[in-house]
Amino acid sequence: MPTPQRSPRPPHPRTAPPQRRPARPAAAGTRGTGRPGNRAQGRKTPPRWGMRVATGLSVLVLGASGIGHAVVTGLEGGIDRIDPFKDMKNRPPGGHGLNLLLVGTDGRDKITAAEKDTYKLGGAACNCTDTLMLVHLSADRQRASVVSLPRDSYAEIPAHTDRSTGKEHSGHPVKLNAAYAEGGPHLTVRTVEQMTGVKIDHYLEADFTSFMKTVDAVGGVEICTAKPLKDPYTGLDLAAGTHRLDGGQALQYVRSRHIDGAADLGRMQRQQKFVAALVGQVTGGGVLTNPVKFQQVASTVLDAVRADKGFGTEQMLALGKAMHGFTPASSEFASVPLKEDSFQVKGLGSTVKWDAEKSEKLFKAIREDKPLAPVLPDQPKAALVEVAPEQIQVQVYNGTTKDGLGQEVDKALRSTGFDTTRAPRGGGGPGELKRTQITYDPRWDRSAKVLATALPGSELKAVKGQGGMLNVTAGSDFTEVRRVKGEAPEGGEFGAVTGDQVVCP
Repeated sequence: MPTPQRSPRPPHPRTAPPQRRPARPAAAGTRGTGRPGNRAQGRKTPPRWGMRVATGLSVLVLGASGIGHAVVTGLEGGIDRIDPFKDMKNRPPGGHGLNLLLVGTDGRDKITAAEKDTYKLGGAACNCTDTLMLVHLSADRQRASVVSLPRDSYAEIPAHTDRSTGKEHSGHPVKLNAAYAEGGPHLTVRTVEQMTGVKIDHYLEADFTSFMKTVDAVGGVEICTAKPLKDPYTGLDLAAGTHRLDGGQALQYVRSRHIDGAADLGRMQRQQKFVAALVGQVTGGGVLTNPVKFQQVASTVLDAVRADKGFGTEQMLALGKAMHGFTPASSEFASVPLKEDSFQVKGLGSTVKWDAEKSEKLFKAIREDKPLAPVLPDQPKAALVEVAPEQIQVQVYNGTTKDGLGQEVDKALRSTGFDTTRAPRGGGGPGELKRTQITYDPRWDRSAKVLATALPGSELKAVKGQGGMLNVTAGSDFTEVRRVKGEAPEGGEFGAVTGDQVVCP
């Protein structure tokens, strides 16, 4: 059974060691702070620049419907063309829907010296892919599924000719991002198709240098956080609450991985929130219906794009038509299920090994055009909280003479996710309690604040030594339980979540 969470002691920003990819959460029934364990030392994961650019690109390029054939034709002329499918044989059979491989490269030649200094973008770019994402647009054009393919994934690339030396190579083990370095887009597509069994219909490649300008062009992106976010490595410094991030701040937000013990897992969750918010901004902010605005935004993104020769005006218009009516709920995000996140390979070092059985199930769902995220019933908007209610144990008491009030409060708390005992008790005190009271052990103060958010007007009372169970004594002032949700929603079978689950409430 999960337990309430106590507040961790924040590390000193100048001396905190680099965070690493977290281990899987502790098994149910263990008590802890909710801080995931650290992975083995020695491997650093570079920022996932390409994911943000590639996803923003997909939203904008697919949003061309209603703008006009002439405008889109003008944009198409600025795209650098490549042929990643040339002479490709033995490909997977085509499935239902449309599959795009979005590749982000680590180019930064257009970032000014001042921006590099302000946003801490030092270092040289590499001739490799930083991020790869498989985007599936359903056959009915009602859903977009985005699956992130970790760049350090253990892969076995097929036999090929090295694009730099012309030397013939037999198939051999590599990290997935090395496919681009050895054989460019052609070998990247072959490798991804071989690993996933999914036929790639179109290839889009973007440079992260357009990211900041793109965010500025759409008018910024709204992000909310239940706790302050500060990362001395990127310069990110956000107070708890809602913020509209400009391009530079957005870059800091999606790069940060030294905020808490969640490391790369936390960063991935923030990236999902950002991408979902970007989808909402583009599809709901008038970009797709304003020719001038669309051309400004799309040209900013397409300035750094390479695409296959078959992705032209007609494809943009057809796909863009599908994007109208899209909302964050129309998009879903998942990562490849992993068996081991530090799989040692001689000559390669630490790699990420996919879970073969679960991954095959995921990509089979893509091939069969099935949704990845569970279908959830419509729910009222919920307040964003630091600790998920599912992790908070609650015992309810009835502090009044009203029959059934304890059951009513227990049921309402449970419906918004709290782990209640389902066995409310009498208050045990004389008279009528006027104000609902929450007693808690000070070690679980964050959980107590979440419970107080769900019970507006309630009184908090610290009781040393009470333990992990929080007690709620319902008073005569009780009217309702306010819905709350954690920042990291639970995914379904594949860990997938829809965009509306991660955007601001």
